[in-house]
Amino acid sequence: MTSIPSPAGRVLEAAQAALAAEHAAAYGYGVIGARAAAGRAAEAREAHGGHLARRDALARTVRELGGSPRAAEAAYTLPFAVRTPADAERLAAGIEDRVAGAYSDLVRAAEGRLRREAADALSAAAVRAARWRGGGVAFPGLTERADTPRS
Repeated sequence: MTSIPSPAGRVLEAAQAALAAEHAAAYGYGVIGARAAAGRAAEAREAHGGHLARRDALARTVRELGGSPRAAEAAYTLPFAVRTPADAERLAAGIEDRVAGAYSDLVRAAEGRLRREAADALSAAAVRAARWRGGGVAFPGLTERADTPRS
């Protein structure tokens, strides 16, 4: 028998997932920064800094919720080889989509200040994804779920 987490447990779980997404984003932007076109390097640095700031804020939030923040992995497997500036842009858009997805879960689980912060983070990720991709999506944070069967 599987137990259903309490509302507080769901918020903590969603915050931990968003924290994990921020850890992965920070790692990914290290790769992106090394391969981005010169004209987009500043954008990559800015995004990297934004993800580090949100990561730190989420670690504090997890502690406030009574949890122990998940640590970053030593390394992350990238979805494809990043050899060119175009690859870096594609990776950045994908990272932002995943971050937006994690924050959409936190928006659904949280209330009050944390919900507003998660909505702001989702919006920021969607804007960055659109910039890297050259266009937006109808429902940021949900695009990666389109191919996932519902249970």
